[in-house]
Amino acid sequence: MSRFFLEIQYNGTNYHGWQIQENAHSVQAEINKALSIFLQEEILVLGCGRTDTGVHAKHYVAHFDTEILFEENQLVYKLNSLLPKDISCSSVFQVPDKKHARYSATSRTYEYWIIQHKNPFFTDSAYYLPSKLSIDLMNKAADLLIQQTDFSSFSKSRTGTTTNICEISFAKWEMKNDVLIFTITANRFLRNMVRAIVGTLIEIGQEKIPVNSIHKIIASKNRSSAGASVPAHGLYLTEVNYPFLKK
Repeated sequence: MSRFFLEIQYNGTNYHGWQIQENAHSVQAEINKALSIFLQEEILVLGCGRTDTGVHAKHYVAHFDTEILFEENQLVYKLNSLLPKDISCSSVFQVPDKKHARYSATSRTYEYWIIQHKNPFFTDSAYYLPSKLSIDLMNKAADLLIQQTDFSSFSKSRTGTTTNICEISFAKWEMKNDVLIFTITANRFLRNMVRAIVGTLIEIGQEKIPVNSIHKIIASKNRSSAGASVPAHGLYLTEVNYPFLKK
């Protein structure tokens, strides 16, 4: 039995997230189906993490095990012909048997996209927010996140996680081609964490709450202390890193 990593991309608009659910359309189910057809055996892929309904992925990693021999380039070609148009595979490669798409990852990076002028080409790919925002204030607040470790205030409750401790190594807002993009990197993320953080930073950018309120919100360990979650369709998983893979 050999283990392989898949690197894939998907537009999450038509899916109830990555993970298989009853009576719901998922990315994982589509990958399983396409691989099973190509390899002529039942394949179950395990992903680097769950993404919520409507969230997109520019770089998502999953793994699967098989005894079937195949040419890696042929699998990528065939998989792309079998997958729906909103899911693609860019590479497949063998890894050591104990490497895991989720547990072997050392960091993940997300982006959140905001447009402030109505644009029909971003309907399902960015959050339309026409209100005035102070990028400077939002970046000052983002800097404070890097000093924190317990992100209970930005997580859905009753998620089954054993700890809400995360290590954020990067958090910054930038304007790129009329799109306001928040980039955040951490060793792990909690359910709904990025969307809750963005919602809170937006309130700071709108000057509804002060920059230093981040300290009070985090200290409360209460989700109701933080801002409302922003819509899922502006969120992208953009990079997953593994120490045994060269960039």
